[in-house]
Amino acid sequence: MPGHSRNIFVKLFGHHDRAANSTHSEAPALQPTPLPQQTYASSPLPSSPLPQSTQLVQLVISPPATALPSTAPTLELPNPGPLNPAPPTSSPTILPPTVASPPSHVHAHDFVFNSPQFIHSSPGASGIKELLNHSMPDAFHNSSARYPPPKCHLGTRKDYIALVSGWALGVSDRKEPILWMRGPFGIGKSVVAQSCAEALAPMNKLAATLFFSRSNADRDDPRRVFTSIAYQVAATCPSFREIVDRRMIDDPTLATKSLSTQFEDLLVHPLARVDIAESGLDGCTVIIDGLDECHSTAAQCEIIQIIATSARKRTTPFRWFITSRPEDSIIRSMNSATVYPVCSRIELPVSWAIDHEILTYLTDEFKKIQESYSLPESWPSEEALALLVE
Repeated sequence: MPGHSRNIFVKLFGHHDRAANSTHSEAPALQPTPLPQQTYASSPLPSSPLPQSTQLVQLVISPPATALPSTAPTLELPNPGPLNPAPPTSSPTILPPTVASPPSHVHAHDFVFNSPQFIHSSPGASGIKELLNHSMPDAFHNSSARYPPPKCHLGTRKDYIALVSGWALGVSDRKEPILWMRGPFGIGKSVVAQSCAEALAPMNKLAATLFFSRSNADRDDPRRVFTSIAYQVAATCPSFREIVDRRMIDDPTLATKSLSTQFEDLLVHPLARVDIAESGLDGCTVIIDGLDECHSTAAQCEIIQIIATSARKRTTPFRWFITSRPEDSIIRSMNSATVYPVCSRIELPVSWAIDHEILTYLTDEFKKIQESYSLPESWPSEEALALLVE
């Protein structure tokens, strides 16, 4: 502190001490008051600011009310401002929003991603598409891969078509949830199945179809049986589709798991969360044609057991129409204690009783050829047709 200021404080505090000793009982409590840099009337302080290292908070102690001797210098102190001044009443200045400069990479080019990972998050499509990828669409009854599909010739196999359709609609004496039609190759099992599928579809009574073919790699895979059925059910039932879609998104490996796991996770569990009566799935028919042409005998038997278990426990609302040749392994499975009680049987035998149907078919087909090539009306001869029928 400069010497001149120090002298003033010494004089001030000295007078205060003498006055306090003489009038001790009347002295008020000392009031410390912080002041900014002051200018005294009697002895002005230098106007230059104090050095940074010596700037101190100056305290001035007011003298007591007793008059000081006339020799004391008179101090005129300005009224100090408050320590914490109130904020201004006027509204603060609002700065306009700053416009962020565009990032430096907006116009970037010729850059390289190292080991990028792109996550596709399109809602609602990936699960069903994944299920389709593990299905056999070429085996569906309306697939272009089977066009034109085999059909019963007009006037043939009417009794069998009526029998199967009546069972599928619940108006038959046969009440079992599984109907098995067996017969040798070429007897007409596939055409009956196709005709029934085309009859049930317009009535919304067809849940799914599979037409196996051992000569076609896209139509003989047992691992895609239940995924194909689940996909077709999902295509017709929105509430079921939403559930299966979410399951496939959460776990895409469902389509590659064991047949029993696929059946439970893609059919049984989702169907348990669907209002069956409102969905229209109750009593709908699943048609599996040519089970003997599905790859692997063991898989054929496993598929029969899984379906029979579901039919026995009523974990699915479907009727199951299965056709096959009378292979030994399939006969044993159908006659097992777990399958036999829930399965009804139809046999398509080779019989002279259907000769008239064969004759009708050959006559109509040869008629088309005769008209296309302008052949004589007598072609072919009746003897030739009879020989073909035999």
